[in-house]
Amino acid sequence: MPTPRPEVLDFLLTRRSRPAKTLSLPVPTRDELIPILTAAARSPDHGKLEPWRFIVLEAPALRRLAGLVQERGPALGQTPEAIAKAAKAYEDGGLCVAVIASPKPSDKIPEIEQTYSAGAVCLALLNAALAAGWGANWLSGWPSHDRGFVETGLGLAPSEQVAGLIFIGTETTAPPERPRPDLNAITEWVSE
Repeated sequence: MPTPRPEVLDFLLTRRSRPAKTLSLPVPTRDELIPILTAAARSPDHGKLEPWRFIVLEAPALRRLAGLVQERGPALGQTPEAIAKAAKAYEDGGLCVAVIASPKPSDKIPEIEQTYSAGAVCLALLNAALAAGWGANWLSGWPSHDRGFVETGLGLAPSEQVAGLIFIGTETTAPPERPRPDLNAITEWVSE
């Protein structure tokens, strides 16, 4: 017979990301962030490859990246509005953990499964930050898909990519609940 953990299930059933623009100071200290990163690193990882890594971006690094967004945007044909929106996320952020998908050579574990593992790490990191009492939001955006930005700004290898940017801070306002998927529309039961 399973041992229920109703408080954990209740957390998962009611969890809600906090928009990055509503996050403020203070942000977790390094000591406060370690258990959050540890929880995220417990994500499913086929073959124990650890096909992901973390880059913790503190405020000065985020400001530097905001400048790089403004530099790269025009060269990529981004509109001034898209550049300003992307730069603002970095300018306003106090702390961000970049989850980097870093696939490893493997005859047994396809790269796509390693990428899925990196996505699981993003969600686990987001949930761990929320469970620890912080506000958190998983973002990406055009800069995180631009090779020039990620290689210059984050030092990524050619085989790596950003799986997600998890902004963490103090929640300034609770977001309203949003519509959730219709479970009946997305679930198929197969019994034979």
